[in-house]
Amino acid sequence: MFSPDLISESRIGCGLEISSKKRLLETLAELLATDHPRLQTETVFERLLERERLGSTGLGHGIALPHARLKEVSDVIGAFVQIRQGIDYDAADGESVDLAFALLVPEAANEEHLHLLAHLASLFSDPEIRAQLREADSAARLLSVLNAR
Repeated sequence: MFSPDLISESRIGCGLEISSKKRLLETLAELLATDHPRLQTETVFERLLERERLGSTGLGHGIALPHARLKEVSDVIGAFVQIRQGIDYDAADGESVDLAFALLVPEAANEEHLHLLAHLASLFSDPEIRAQLREADSAARLLSVLNAR
């Protein structure tokens, strides 16, 4: 189960209409900046985009895990988006992405943050979890599925 500080209903988008990778990253940046007084959406978007330029964060099976380090955060912050129609994301397996979990980690990210990334990758490798996330019809249900493991 994730801490409420990591992800909450206010940072989850359900059934969104998003047409491009850029727009997905913008949406995730908006959600990540929500409720955080020191974060600006534009800064978060630029950092996510910078990381994406190093290589796609598409994990495969329609999942993306965009992430970035920011000096403005002291704890990990997450946001999740479920998209109605998959978008091209340059994922290694070539599949369209329709589920994305974004993370912001402190600049001095440590082993704990690497473990969180590994936990998310493991969570999203489960076909049952992916199916439940795709079938969810509310932010509350998405949060419940994410917190189930």
